[in-house]
Parts: sequence; C-alpha cells; structure tokens
Amino acid sequence: MPRVGTRKLYFLLKPKLQEQGIKLGRDALFNYLRDEQLLIRPKRSFTKTTNSKHWMKKHPNLLKNYKPCNPEGVLVSDITYIQSDEGVHYLSLVTDAFSRKIMGYELSNEMKATDVVKALDMAIKGRQYYRSCIHHSDRGLQYCSGVYQDKLKSSDISPSMTDGYDCYQNALAERVNGILKQEFLLDKCKNLVELRQLVKESISTYNNMRPHLSLRMKTPNEVHEKSQQLTLLA
Repeated sequence: MPRVGTRKLYFLLKPKLQEQGIKLGRDALFNYLRDEQLLIRPKRSFTKTTNSKHWMKKHPNLLKNYKPCNPEGVLVSDITYIQSDEGVHYLSLVTDAFSRKIMGYELSNEMKATDVVKALDMAIKGRQYYRSCIHHSDRGLQYCSGVYQDKLKSSDISPSMTDGYDCYQNALAERVNGILKQEFLLDKCKNLVELRQLVKESISTYNNMRPHLSLRMKTPNEVHEKSQQLTLLA
C-alpha cells in the first residue's frame, strides 16, 4: 500500500515500533516523511463516465436523511476509467455503504449495461445477509437500463438515484473509486489481462488490509464479518 496515507501508516506501524522500543509519535512521523519528501500529493484528473441525458426512467433518491446501520442495507455503485497501453478501460464497482467493502466489480473495454451488471451479479452472489436492500447510483444510462433494473427487481433490491447532477449524492462510491486509483492502481499495465490481475489484487488488499478512518481504523472485511458474527451470536 504505497500511498496509504500517514495516519493509516502510523496506525499500522505503531505496534511494531513499540515492540522495538522506538518512541515515535504521529506528528514526528509526518515530519520525518516530509523531510524525506515521502508525503504523497493527491492526483487530480477527470474523465466523464456518466451520461444522464437519456429517455429511460430515473428513480428517486431514497438516501436523503438515511444512514446505513448494517452491512448490505445499502449498496452504492459507480464507474471509473483506468488506462493501459492498449487504451482506456472501465471499472464498475459495487460497494457496501456501511462496511465500505467492495462486493462486486467488473473491468471491461466498454461501459455497456451488460458489463456493468456483472459487477452487480458478483455483489449479489457474495451477500451474507438477506435483509432489505437499497441500490444507489448516479442517473447514468447503464443503471437506468432494463437489464440492470431487471436484475435489481429480481433480487428484491430497491433502486435509488442521485437528484440531477449533484455528485455529492454518490460521494461514497466516488470516494472508493478515488482510493483505488490514487493508492493502488499506480502502475500502467500493458493490456487488459494484466490490468484485471492488478485490479483483483488491489481490491483484495483494500478489503482485507487497508484501515479506514471512518471505520475506526478497521478494514472493510473486519466490519463486514464482525456484523455476521454478532448476528450468529444473537
């Protein structure tokens, strides 16, 4: 995790520093990394992947004044682009809003609805809880398409979409996209095959090793699995 961030890095290193009798606070680690020019500056780039100017039905936003309180109660989806030497590819992600776990993904050369729905298929097959569920996305034509909405309906998942062009209404999904691209998908691959392997390894590391400030420094899988254990005990 070469771009994990200093606060998370300190959390991961602190037990090992203590074992070695090394006294180093978080501020001191910041100063050390700054002196060694190791602090990471975020990359900023933008490629439009949403086309909401279409005739298909758009669904209301069900997440206004709503906060997820359990895993798999809300799934959020988004599409981002990744480049290889072959050109531009598109990564579709489905993330659990409570645990931040990436539950489904699909990497393809196009943004066809049939490709995007494969990420949803993976997320549905990986569900551990069978409670009511909301699927939230932007108003892109892939999410409004018949094949995508039919999959949600057959899985008893309620569709929810952003209002107009307010990107903050799908901020969590876009945040996960940014983490993958800015912290993990750093090397430019030769082709789609290499990129698929890098995406697979990156998502596994994200789910199982990367602590989140919003999760009190736990990993997405820890939060997801802990809820499952509590359910079994109950």
